[in-house]
Amino acid sequence: MAQIPFEKTIQHLRAGMLCSEATEKLAEVVKGVEETGKPGELTIKLTIKKLGRSGALDIIDKITTKVPADQPITTMMFVSPEGNLITEDPRQAKLDLKAVTVTGSSDVISINHKKVSNNE
Repeated sequence: MAQIPFEKTIQHLRAGMLCSEATEKLAEVVKGVEETGKPGELTIKLTIKKLGRSGALDIIDKITTKVPADQPITTMMFVSPEGNLITEDPRQAKLDLKAVTVTGSSDVISINHKKVSNNE
């Protein structure tokens, strides 16, 4: 008897549920790779045990994935003398800055021009 191809055998594991689960997990990994540009991983492990003297085998499958993720967004904060988290460095001197109005192109207001005919 010729060997049965692997893809036909694996379709029988857990009545096809292994293939369905692997398809979903593969899509998760592919999406993560596409979004982050980092490598991902999908592993299918088959553990095969003999069931006593019956001649039957017990096959246990396990799917593991490593889905790449973006770096989490962080927030930089400072500690006040009282132990509070604050957004400004308490050791940094404050500058007395004031708004300055400058006349020029920033004060120009655009006007919609209509072509006016002499007959109006």
